[in-house]
Amino acid sequence: MSAGEQATIAPERAARLMRLATYASVSVALFLICVKLAAWVATDSVSLLSSLIDSLLDAMASLVNLVAVSHALTPPDREHRFGHGKAEPLAALAQAAFITGSAIFLVFEAGHRLIDPRPVAHSDIGIAVMLLAIVLTFALTRFQAYVVKKTGSLAITADSLHYMGDLLINGAVIVALLLVSQLGWAAADPLFGLAIAAYIVFTAVKIARQALDMLMDRELPDEERRRIADIVAGHPDVLDLHDLRTRASGPTLFIQLHLEMDGDMPLHKAHSVADAVEAELQEAFPNAEILIHQDPHGLEEDHHAALPGSHEAV
Repeated sequence: MSAGEQATIAPERAARLMRLATYASVSVALFLICVKLAAWVATDSVSLLSSLIDSLLDAMASLVNLVAVSHALTPPDREHRFGHGKAEPLAALAQAAFITGSAIFLVFEAGHRLIDPRPVAHSDIGIAVMLLAIVLTFALTRFQAYVVKKTGSLAITADSLHYMGDLLINGAVIVALLLVSQLGWAAADPLFGLAIAAYIVFTAVKIARQALDMLMDRELPDEERRRIADIVAGHPDVLDLHDLRTRASGPTLFIQLHLEMDGDMPLHKAHSVADAVEAELQEAFPNAEILIHQDPHGLEEDHHAALPGSHEAV
C-alpha cells in the first residue's frame, strides 16, 4: 500500500472488513499447512517444502496481523492521542522479517538438494495439493484486494502481497513437479526452490519499504496532496493555502494546513469557512484527522512542504 491509499468507507465498516480479512488469512494458512505437510511427507519435494514453509510463515505473519490490526483499530487514549495506527507498519516489518527468514532457509535446503539430488515421489499428490492451494489463495487475495481498496490498510496489503506471491510459488511447484515426474529433470525441484526464495526476498523488501514510509511519516503522494489542495482552493472565500502536511498512521490519515483568507473577514465567518473546508475534506478522506489553521492572506511566514514543481509552498 502506498501512503496515499485511504479508506473509501466509514471507519466502523472499514474496521469490520479489516478484522474479517485477518481471520480469513489465518484460516486459509492453517488449512494449507495441514494439506501441504501431508503432501510433503508423501513426495519429499523441496519445492513443495518451500511452499509449506511459506504457508507456515504466512500463518505466523497473519497471526501477527490479527493482533496488530486489532491494536491499530483501538481508539486513541490518554497515552496515545494520535491512536495506535502504527501497529500496522510494525506488523508489516515483522512479516518482512518472517519472509526473509524463510528465503534463507530455502536457499540452504535447495543448495543441499542440488549437491545431493533426491527423487520426488507421488508427484500427483503434490500437484493436486498445489491446485487446491491456488484456488483457496486466489479467493483470499481477491477478498484482501477488496478490503485494501476500501480501507487502505498497510497490514492487509502486506498480507496480500505474500499471498499473491504464494500463487506464483504454488504454480512454480506444479511446474517443478511436472518436470521431475515427466522429464526426469531432478535439478528442477531445487532450482525452482531457489527462484521462489528470490521472489520471497523481493516481496519482503517491498513490504519493508512501505512500512518504513509510514513509520517515518512520509508525505502522501503528490496526486493526493494536489487533490487536497484542489478541494481547499474550491471554496470561494479561500484565497490560498500553505504548510500542507500529511501522513498516514495505520488506517488513519492526518492532514494539516493553513488557510489564507481576507484579513478583514470577521473571525466568526473565518471559522465557518474553515469548518466548511474541513467538512469537504472529511467527505473526500473519511478516515482522516484534519487540522486547519486560519491566516490572513499575504501574511509573511516561512512556508514548508511545497508540492514539487509549484511556485507556492503548499
